[in-house]
Amino acid sequence: MTKGSNLVIVESPSKAKTIGKYLGPDYRVEACMGHLRDLPKSKMGVDLEHDFEPDYQPLTSKAAIISELRSASKAAKHIYLATDPDREGEAISWHLKELLELPDDKTERVTFNEITKNVVTRSIQEPRGIDYNLVDAQQARRILDRIVGYQLSPLLWKKIRRGLSAGRVQSVATRLVVEREQEIEAFVPKEYWTIDVLLRCLNKPGSFTAHYYGEEKKRELHSEAEADEVLRDIAGQEFTIAGIKRTEKRRSPTPPFITSTLQQEASRKLNMTPRRTMAVAQQLYEGVDISGEGTVGLITYMRTDSLRISEEALASAKTFITGRYGEHYAQTHRYKAKAGAQDAHEAIRPSHVELEPERVRTSLTPDQYKLYKLIWSRFLATQMACAVYDTVSIDTMCAGHVFRASHQSLRFAGFIAVYEEGRDDEQEAVGSPLPDLAVGEKTLPSNIQKEQHFTQPPARYTEATLVKAMEEKGVGRPSTYAATVSTIEDREYVVKQDKRLAPTPLGEIVTGLMEEHFTDIIDVEFTANMESRLDDVETGKQNWKDLLADFYKDFSKELSDAETALEGVHLKVPEEETDEVCELCGRQMVVKTG
Repeated sequence: MTKGSNLVIVESPSKAKTIGKYLGPDYRVEACMGHLRDLPKSKMGVDLEHDFEPDYQPLTSKAAIISELRSASKAAKHIYLATDPDREGEAISWHLKELLELPDDKTERVTFNEITKNVVTRSIQEPRGIDYNLVDAQQARRILDRIVGYQLSPLLWKKIRRGLSAGRVQSVATRLVVEREQEIEAFVPKEYWTIDVLLRCLNKPGSFTAHYYGEEKKRELHSEAEADEVLRDIAGQEFTIAGIKRTEKRRSPTPPFITSTLQQEASRKLNMTPRRTMAVAQQLYEGVDISGEGTVGLITYMRTDSLRISEEALASAKTFITGRYGEHYAQTHRYKAKAGAQDAHEAIRPSHVELEPERVRTSLTPDQYKLYKLIWSRFLATQMACAVYDTVSIDTMCAGHVFRASHQSLRFAGFIAVYEEGRDDEQEAVGSPLPDLAVGEKTLPSNIQKEQHFTQPPARYTEATLVKAMEEKGVGRPSTYAATVSTIEDREYVVKQDKRLAPTPLGEIVTGLMEEHFTDIIDVEFTANMESRLDDVETGKQNWKDLLADFYKDFSKELSDAETALEGVHLKVPEEETDEVCELCGRQMVVKTG
């Protein structure tokens, strides 16, 4: 076989470098740098009258790459299209085949869930044809978004201001932020009171704090009068130990990362935006130069909603954990994907568990190291034993009122030795260690404190919790979360305030117009249902052009009705006043955006 007689086309140069090293001199690996053709920017590019036929055009900025790939493909005996293993990657392979006019008899598709020597060499031996269901699902998404963007945006220009854009998923994401702000503004705080009693043991050293629980059942104190009534009842009284409950509590490790949970945890622990997280993860997937190892793909593919882990990876993790921590720390866990997950790939995990973060640290950038350590630790923890806690709860009784104290202590660390998940909410207090007491023992109060509290409004979304909400509601897919969040920030529909997302006046006006006139586009359930229908296209259950026809029939009517209803109307975005005072007129200056 002559040198480079097989052509492998991937998306990025770093991936090309890694794969080229594994395949050797008989393979020439070239990068197409993403899409080489797309719908034109200057016009709709979709024939709405003739079955939604797309008008794909070669990208002028990629002319040199197209020319180079065309000559390389003509010289090759066999061509492997090895773009990313998802819908968009499948579509890029199809566009390559069409644009370069690659013949069926010498063109095949290969995918790599991880860029390792074993997987690359095995996958190249198991090529397949292009999956046109995947291509059609991607085409349907692209055309849906083009129709909405190119027909709805001009309406926003006319009615609000030029340069605005609307999109299917971004409009719903903005709505979630706007609705959360409305909830916060409408929130009416409720008063409640707590009573804490410091109890001193009578016949032994030690004291502990017990919190008011209720009578026979749990009770909340809604006013100072209710709290004072309890205080009058217990004034000068002894407290009797009424019950002691000791239990063992087990905590299971958190499942491995999928796209959304990786973005959430990287935001919580590393302060990385979803966009940054995905960019760094892409670098780790495609391959990094590791001293002593060469170029290595460090993680599996990062756009996934599957919790599946290969048997090979499970076995490697068990061997590593047993060797490092001991046999009693290793415990194999298999995780089931949630309903609706596509399960096309594995969960996100390290390609080689033996490549510890500290071992490769000097070869990585700070962000690469931090993200790799997060993924490596989380995966290792998923294959470790449960953490075991001893918990004790003591109920003390006084004048018919129950005060409860509780404490938990870690008996066996298990997976916590490696990794503990971050939390968006406040964690429950563990409590101080409790004295060794028996039922019937008496204790005396040495300090009683009552305190007023108010319930808090729901928190604004962070980028991470917005991604979580989108995933839970079925809005978007792993490949779209980061781009959607970035888009609504770039369009200035939302802004970051103290790391949380608040809607701008512009975002509120656009959302209001959409809610009034485009109920489907901005409806969470409608958008989630559209994602399910796109999944059906991917599995061959739904024809992609029928999906587009169903959507466009209702959308075009909404568009026509909105144009009629808004005839002569121009919506003004409220101006944002600043603390700056104009030196000419003495009035407060306002922020103007254009």
